[in-house]
Amino acid sequence: MKRGDKFQQINTPRKTVEIHLPDGRIINGVRSSPVLEFLKKIPEWQSTPIVAAVVDGNLRELTYPIHKDANVQPITMSDSDGSKIYRRSLTFLLEAAFEDLFPNNLLSIVYSVPNGGYFCNVQDRKPLTGEEISRLKDRMKEIVRQDIKILRHEVPVESAAEYFYKKKFFDKVRLLKYRKKPYLVLYTLGKNKDYHHGYMVPSTGFLKWFDLIPQKEGFILQYPRRNTPTQLFEMPQYSKLLEVFKQYNYWLSSLGIDSVGALNESIETGKIRQVILVSEAQHEQKIAQIAQQIANRTNRVRVVLIAGPSSSGKTFFSKRLAIQLLALSIEPFAFELDNYFVDREKTPKDANGNYDFESIDAINRELLNQHIEELIKGNEVQLLHYNFEKGKSELGEKVHLGRNQLIILEGIHGLNPQLLQRIPPDRSFKIYISCLTQLNLDRYNRISTTDTRMLRRIVRDAKQRGFSAQRTIQMWESVRRGERNYIFPYQEFADEMFNSALVYELSALKPHVEPLLRQIPFGTPEYLEAKRMLAVLDWFLPINDDIIPYNSILREFIGDSILSDFRLWEGLNEGHFISA
Repeated sequence: MKRGDKFQQINTPRKTVEIHLPDGRIINGVRSSPVLEFLKKIPEWQSTPIVAAVVDGNLRELTYPIHKDANVQPITMSDSDGSKIYRRSLTFLLEAAFEDLFPNNLLSIVYSVPNGGYFCNVQDRKPLTGEEISRLKDRMKEIVRQDIKILRHEVPVESAAEYFYKKKFFDKVRLLKYRKKPYLVLYTLGKNKDYHHGYMVPSTGFLKWFDLIPQKEGFILQYPRRNTPTQLFEMPQYSKLLEVFKQYNYWLSSLGIDSVGALNESIETGKIRQVILVSEAQHEQKIAQIAQQIANRTNRVRVVLIAGPSSSGKTFFSKRLAIQLLALSIEPFAFELDNYFVDREKTPKDANGNYDFESIDAINRELLNQHIEELIKGNEVQLLHYNFEKGKSELGEKVHLGRNQLIILEGIHGLNPQLLQRIPPDRSFKIYISCLTQLNLDRYNRISTTDTRMLRRIVRDAKQRGFSAQRTIQMWESVRRGERNYIFPYQEFADEMFNSALVYELSALKPHVEPLLRQIPFGTPEYLEAKRMLAVLDWFLPINDDIIPYNSILREFIGDSILSDFRLWEGLNEGHFISA
């Protein structure tokens, strides 16, 4: 063998490559094969559906080719990214089936509903009939049986805009005006072609689990939840929640802002000040209406209960509600639920043996009920004070309330009937608050309200607690688990719901949160989440803090609020507090 031949032999690349799974398993395959072909060889492929993979620290579609040895982590429908990919692909399936049956109409994914679903409607005709919805579902199932490939390709932004203009997708045309990159990724399913923000499954055969449920004025596209990825359950009725969604859509219509492209146009043309002022006025009007409802029941109501998930704006909502009540000559008293934790050693533990501070059994409900009962009767009560450092309950200040006062109690369990079992239902007024809806990118691309709450919390944690964005994201799954267990099941028990979402808020949060997200190091699980959120924020033009009102709920997160030092008991008459 000549020296040159030997050199050539040494440098000839082998025809196979290896992927290394997190548990140490190694899988061989043909070089440049899609990661799908490697993962089909593992037993898990037949259990929880794998829909994507993290390859050397980056989230990839299953069609991604493996050119060299790589570290690979399968992503299933039970993972956060996997569930998003499944839902996004399911939306594309719905779109394709709808265009096959109703080519002259426009479908919209309007908002998400709890327990796994999107409310959808047709905007340019009467709602679909039950028979039409049944036909649409059958067409979707047929496309799934055909296992049609979902193809990805990049096109120049100008070409994409021209294509969407011909299809009368004017919301996408407006959105693309603010696209920074010169290209756009389009997906093709049969004859249907569209932009969807994020990755897809390789083919329609993956999309086996869904349902279409007729709903007044539209229908719900139901998808499986993360903890049961191959099962669908009966969809509960959410009459109060759906009314909030309808009201928000009315608000958007009154503002003339139906998509992110329209919001960006308002920023570019200087109309954003009007959008902000009207949005804030809508909030204030709703808070005033709630305060008036409470005032109309003051002959019975003595306790206002406020509950909602993390970063809903509960604190500032409570303060603004208190101001409206004071304007009606009703004096609120803030009852600190956190002072009624049981002693640390009595705190229940979760399945992992850790203290479960979010369990309702972590609250001394017997004493809580007793004290609120006595306050309602006008008796003097010595409240509790919880020493978090020692994990012990201590005696607090002595209080009695006047006739024209009511208690405001804010906390995670505010709507749970078990919290105040000794207080008659008509003696309380329950309020559920959350960032319930969000402006969508376009008619098929939703922005999750959970994402909005997480961005709010990242900004607030950094400003008030010194937490990094990475730490906040690390905690987020635990926060979400507590919400699913202790808040969402009771939201329909509310007398009123308040939607704290603001149409302009992601533009306002963008300058605050982008630098925090960019600090998360590559190779961490939180990096993937940060990368996804940065891609969403990239569609928004930023706005400055100085045009945001100082009493806005958004100020709870970005700071500099006029309400920061406002305390609910400042309006009380003298003599209602007696030192301990």
